[in-house]
Amino acid sequence: MKKKIVLLAVIFYTLSIFSGYKISYRSSADDNIKVVNPVDDKAPDFSLKSVDGKTIKLSDYKGKIVILDFWATWCQPCRKGIPDLVLIQKKYKDDVVIIGISVDADKTKKDVPGFVKDYKINYPVVYFTEKVVKDYGGIESIPTAFVIDKKGNIVDKYVGLVEKQVYADKIKELMK
Repeated sequence: MKKKIVLLAVIFYTLSIFSGYKISYRSSADDNIKVVNPVDDKAPDFSLKSVDGKTIKLSDYKGKIVILDFWATWCQPCRKGIPDLVLIQKKYKDDVVIIGISVDADKTKKDVPGFVKDYKINYPVVYFTEKVVKDYGGIESIPTAFVIDKKGNIVDKYVGLVEKQVYADKIKELMK
């Protein structure tokens, strides 16, 4: 009986993760994202360990536009979007910081440092905690990104793969 319950829980969890892709990841470039209504609240601060052992706090980036990207090494849409985030970080380095929040669990967490190196990620990558996931409303599918303005307010939330131009347009709007 316990095995059946555990198996059902695993199946439910897996389906809940992949159901987000069905909703938010489509073949047409303009339809790749689902924009969720912005929260217009202060972004919850956090203190998370980075891949290189540093402590990263959201509050350290007040005065900058921040893109929080919840992702994992095994997530194909995440893998596809990371090169765009690398380019955005390079182009807008004075005004924007991207923080990658890896939701890789025990089995794949060890893969994150090599992934960061292989993808030449040029922004901080930190490991998630249950608290940060809860503070940001629960992450039901990945990638999920939050755009935070210079005052620390969440202004947009995207579920699914986001085209580089969507981020660029939002960054330009927030820089005005």
